[in-house]
Amino acid sequence: MSKYKILFVDDEPHVTAALVRAMRREPCETFNVDSAKAGLELLAKERIHVVVSDEQMPGMSGSEFLTIVREKYPDTIRIILTGQASLEATIRAINEAGVYRFFTKPCNAVDLKATIRQALQQKQLVKQTRKLLKNYQEQAAAIEQLEVSSPGLLSLETDEDGAILVEDVEANLEDLLREMG
Repeated sequence: MSKYKILFVDDEPHVTAALVRAMRREPCETFNVDSAKAGLELLAKERIHVVVSDEQMPGMSGSEFLTIVREKYPDTIRIILTGQASLEATIRAINEAGVYRFFTKPCNAVDLKATIRQALQQKQLVKQTRKLLKNYQEQAAAIEQLEVSSPGLLSLETDEDGAILVEDVEANLEDLLREMG
């Protein structure tokens, strides 16, 4: 996987330091900030692929922050961490912020790394699927245009069993040679 950028947002520096340490062998560049406001400032300057945010921070909750991230940077994957998971915060994070995953603190570094990798792979698959769909639509339009300009060009003849009948190429070639010669 190519190098990607992860932003960790938590008002507790030891938490972000631990998360950055956990990612040191991954093909990524990490950023860490101590507030949602600082996170938004960084997002305005850097193309961030994944944001991992604490839920309970002074000034703005992680859910509120990630909701803004969703609106301004919809392709950024959003993950939330919390020390005290409440049902209300979980529902808000899922519905409003569109979080990919919800982790409780302390989170398992191996699980977090695997989740980030999985999210990035899923994002890449969606991108490839959209590209393939676009190619298919372009090809279908070209085929439709061929049929409009040359009706019957793309029709197939089949026998009673449904097998496609191919014209006798040799007979057609002999006819063509006779006409030419």
